[in-house]
Amino acid sequence: MKFMIASDLHGSSYYAKKLWEAYDREQADKLLFLGDLLYHGPRNDLPKDYAPKQVISMMNERKHEILCVRGNCEAEVDQMVLEFPVLADYAILYQQKPDAKEEVMIFLTHGHLFHEGNLPMLKKGDILLHGHTHVPVCRVHEEYTYINPGSLSIPKEGSCHSYMTLEDGVFLWKDVETGEVYKEYRI
Repeated sequence: MKFMIASDLHGSSYYAKKLWEAYDREQADKLLFLGDLLYHGPRNDLPKDYAPKQVISMMNERKHEILCVRGNCEAEVDQMVLEFPVLADYAILYQQKPDAKEEVMIFLTHGHLFHEGNLPMLKKGDILLHGHTHVPVCRVHEEYTYINPGSLSIPKEGSCHSYMTLEDGVFLWKDVETGEVYKEYRI
């Protein structure tokens, strides 16, 4: 199964279109969205083509392809207009290690509740996957690995507008505009 992983769209219809173009190009089986879908937040400038109503329509059209966790900008009012669940604080995914019988737990969350400074219950070798910081990261710790896809619409620290894929135990970070791979991590 091939997953596309993205975060921090913040109401940009431009990057919502780019997201679905990339999803189709990747031929992904499911979009794992790590929160902050509609609202830009008080600390961020408006993203390109800020149009939450258009984003709602685009996301609802593909609701069966989305697994989403709640970001710090999601609220009950967002759930009223979105036709797929967006208010779970986390989701858990298990991924088979290539060439091994054991599985790795991937803890998906936005990053405002659980993060490197406030870890969820992880076993040695598990993966903490979150957005929130708008910075793509892959940091291997002794006990766990922290991974962040960066932001689709408001990247920070000079990073590109990005997403990730996960297939056969390999995470690839990609530029949403070009599809070019710029980082890789193998479980």
